[in-house]
Amino acid sequence: MNSVEMQPGYIILEKADGSANYLDDRTEEQKKIDDWLPVTSSRNAKWWYSAFHNVTAMVGAGVLSLPYAMSELGWGAGIAVLVISWVITLYTLWQMVEMHECVPGKRFDRYHELGQHAFGEKLGLWIVVPQQLVVEVGVNIVYMVTGGKSLKKFHDVICDGKCKSIKTTYFIMIFSSVHFVLSQLPNLNSISGISLAAAVMSLSYSTIAWGAAVDKGRVADVDYSVRATTTPGKVFDFFAGLGDVAFAYAGHNVVLEIQATIPSTPEKPSKKPMWKGVIVAYIVVAVCYFPVPIIGYWAFGRIVDDNILITLTKPKWLIAMANMMVVIHVIGSYQIYAMPVFDMIETVLVKKLRFPPGLTLRLIARSTYVAFTMFIGITFPFFGGLLGFFGGFAFAPTTYFLPCIMWLAIYKPKRFSLSWCINWVCIILGVCLMVLAPIGALRQIILKASTYEFYS
Repeated sequence: MNSVEMQPGYIILEKADGSANYLDDRTEEQKKIDDWLPVTSSRNAKWWYSAFHNVTAMVGAGVLSLPYAMSELGWGAGIAVLVISWVITLYTLWQMVEMHECVPGKRFDRYHELGQHAFGEKLGLWIVVPQQLVVEVGVNIVYMVTGGKSLKKFHDVICDGKCKSIKTTYFIMIFSSVHFVLSQLPNLNSISGISLAAAVMSLSYSTIAWGAAVDKGRVADVDYSVRATTTPGKVFDFFAGLGDVAFAYAGHNVVLEIQATIPSTPEKPSKKPMWKGVIVAYIVVAVCYFPVPIIGYWAFGRIVDDNILITLTKPKWLIAMANMMVVIHVIGSYQIYAMPVFDMIETVLVKKLRFPPGLTLRLIARSTYVAFTMFIGITFPFFGGLLGFFGGFAFAPTTYFLPCIMWLAIYKPKRFSLSWCINWVCIILGVCLMVLAPIGALRQIILKASTYEFYS
């Protein structure tokens, strides 16, 4: 009887007839901790959980800014960037799904665990964790602001100037109050219903965005020239447009954690149902990510706002409903991105600092995190502009080329083979995106700095 490593704490005993026995050699304390941590506590998800979790993570409110990105990039470059990004990110997502169990019997349940396998224990942590935290915490702050602003937009459209004006700050606080409750749900499977509702909402408000644009038709004397008029302006706007598109593809940061919730055996590895869900999710992504920017730009040209729902003002009831759909979506999306952060915080508290796992620890730790993202969102309601700068350093690597580097490090494909060439093309394009996107975002921050208001 041969023994083969499965996942941390497990051993597979292979019998002579080819069947296998699973032995769990973890201590009772280790079992208790693993059964409590949010990523490893539940492994009974179905393939469709993968589908709507990935839709919720991927199709964020960033889709509403894609028409604005088109106005910075122009027709040809805009469509090319959208298509190339869709193809590259689908490829790198496939790599992540495959690498989840690239070592026979072992599961890399967290992005940093895969990084440690590829680059070494310490280097892997330093490469992956800071970038993953920038993306996940950054997205959570942006969604705090987006949720608050969408609530305010809903309020303003419904009131139609008849109500007292309320500051965005208070709407962000109202939005955050939901998360103080939802953040206490233990794991990804427990928020599956919220995630499903969020996925439906993202598809719905995306459809409303391009459907209302079609109904409105092209504005008079529509101008399809790029937004900037000077050559330097066109170049920097092009870079910023790249950043807007990169921001729209951030789901890779939670894909291993989503896959960790799916059961896996040597006969039925988790990658099969996970990939099935990813394909469905990416079809939905295409249905959202191509009509919204193309039709939005077709209807409004270079005058489109950075949120197409702002450009669309009628019919009022439909725009109000779309904004409430955005609120419901970012509630779910916030939780999807927060769960890996909760897992990191709780792992450190329990395994490193030896706090006893339990309801009290979870209540304090998660409430503190929600309060932190709320405070930053209230203080910097223009955080989305800052994220374009900081996020460029993290969104592009974790989504566009870090999976390719891991693939080369783990599988070591033959030099100049098809796999080797594809991965290096993705790496080169991803590095260019990582360098150029923050440059464009930094210029926009400088230009808009005079209009920034703290606690607005």
